[in-house]
Amino acid sequence: MDNGNELRDFLASRRARITPQQAGLPAYGGNRRVAGLRREEVALLAGVSIDYYIRLERGRAAGASDSVLEGIARALQLDEAERAHLFDLARAVGPSTRQAPRRPAAQQVRPSVRRILESMTATPAYVRNARLDILVANRLGAALFSPILASSARPSNTARFLFLDPAAREFYADWERQAQDAVALLRTEAGHSPHDKALSNLIGELSTRSEDFRTWWAAHNVRFHRTGVKRFRHPAVGDLTLTFEALDLAADAGLRISAYTAEPGTQSDDALKLLATWAATLDQEAPAAGGG
Repeated sequence: MDNGNELRDFLASRRARITPQQAGLPAYGGNRRVAGLRREEVALLAGVSIDYYIRLERGRAAGASDSVLEGIARALQLDEAERAHLFDLARAVGPSTRQAPRRPAAQQVRPSVRRILESMTATPAYVRNARLDILVANRLGAALFSPILASSARPSNTARFLFLDPAAREFYADWERQAQDAVALLRTEAGHSPHDKALSNLIGELSTRSEDFRTWWAAHNVRFHRTGVKRFRHPAVGDLTLTFEALDLAADAGLRISAYTAEPGTQSDDALKLLATWAATLDQEAPAAGGG
């Protein structure tokens, strides 16, 4: 990916979504050529010259200070994830950061982390990396995400399943929301790790094979994925509404545990208990790595 173009397109997309009224600017009449803010309006709000802002929006951010980037983030009303993405993109276009795509070292899940997963007998859980590859799951996690684990594609990957496997639209009750979230997560990671060859390959594959992915990728939306609710239609136990928590592994950069729970006393709680019974019947030697 061209880091300069990524910065240009991200700034233009954020500028286009804010009206002058939303930015607290006077509502001048008639013939605006753009629905969102003009470049000179962003420059005014950010406290920089119009020439300097135009240079930034052309992807030339080398030397941009944190204070300038903070001003632009405020002017464009960026949320936490968008602000972090802006800083990542600005750093990526600096001359000292230009480098060829690299293939990262294989990520290993340490034995102690595996033991933690296995100790969570009533909680579906897995470890994933920032590309949404699932590296290992506990027994209940493998049972919950069995439709994804059944895919022949390796490594099992949430985004690949969502966009390339027809079973995803049945498994995820709110497929479109989950799919858009996956795109936003990959876009976030692409800004943070622009030289990750495996990530670039995944994005290229999905862009080539999925029109939905191409459309949502072009929106330049980013987000963090820390907690939330997901709804599933599991082939063995039916509908589940589960809350997830994403727990970063401080000793393993880029890896996190995702764990799912149900509200006590609900139908989903009963379904999760039934899933545990079903999981006990699965082949203990079945692969534990998959996506979710």
